[in-house]
Amino acid sequence: MRRLRIPLLRNSKATSYTISAMIITATTITLVLVASIYAYQVLEQQRGATEFAVAKESILAFNDALENIAWKQGAVRSSRFTIEYGYLQLIPNGTQYGNTVIINATVDGGTETLYILDNSNSTGFIKYYLSNKYVTFGQGYTSYILGSNSTLVVGSTGSYGRAVVEQKVQQAGWVTITLDYRVRAMRTSVINVTGTLVNYVDIWVIKLVTRDTSPWSYVHDFDLKARCLQVQTTPYGPYTVTQNSTTITVKVGNLTSWDPLPLEPGMVVFNVIVAEVQVSV
Repeated sequence: MRRLRIPLLRNSKATSYTISAMIITATTITLVLVASIYAYQVLEQQRGATEFAVAKESILAFNDALENIAWKQGAVRSSRFTIEYGYLQLIPNGTQYGNTVIINATVDGGTETLYILDNSNSTGFIKYYLSNKYVTFGQGYTSYILGSNSTLVVGSTGSYGRAVVEQKVQQAGWVTITLDYRVRAMRTSVINVTGTLVNYVDIWVIKLVTRDTSPWSYVHDFDLKARCLQVQTTPYGPYTVTQNSTTITVKVGNLTSWDPLPLEPGMVVFNVIVAEVQVSV
């Protein structure tokens, strides 16, 4: 006896196998796409984080180059930067964007102003920006990779440069590295002049200048150059000293620091030495 074939049932099975295969294929493609997108995002995040680490090293290298030429008029040095995920910004001097600088010395209770850079004659600085989707430290984070929050360095040791990593509340979405410069103060000598001891105190200032009058941003590969345009010395004094120290107060931007300097009773002369350094690409 022959069995009755049912074409519809056989066709239904074939259709079921086809639909299952299509579903499996579509699911596989979706999973591959999701995995690829996730892997790409992870890779981009790693690349951004790597750039941030390299940017820190480049900024430190640039600071070394700048401090090396700061007191040699006409000297030039540079540091290489490679930036793809963030950007480097040069904040110009002489505008509302730069840092003001005020240096005072307190001698025998009186205050002498030795140096002023106001809003119309400020000093520039350098700032690197990176989105916090690549690195994040939490709002309000601050960490110094060079120097400290002090605006004053007393003595012959310690860097002029001050580099700080920040994630400010008012700059939501960004992590920044800022490089600016502190003031150095030190007593260099004490000389007996016709029976009077004269203290000589040097105040060293690095003033950054740029070619632009508004902040300018840079990306990709470039050399950041530092050129010493001039070094000028201005003496102040002599002032009578009856106490054993003078207090130097330095304000840079919104931060103020002060420290005592030991002196011999007699007289004191302050020499303010300013290096004007041009930063450009």
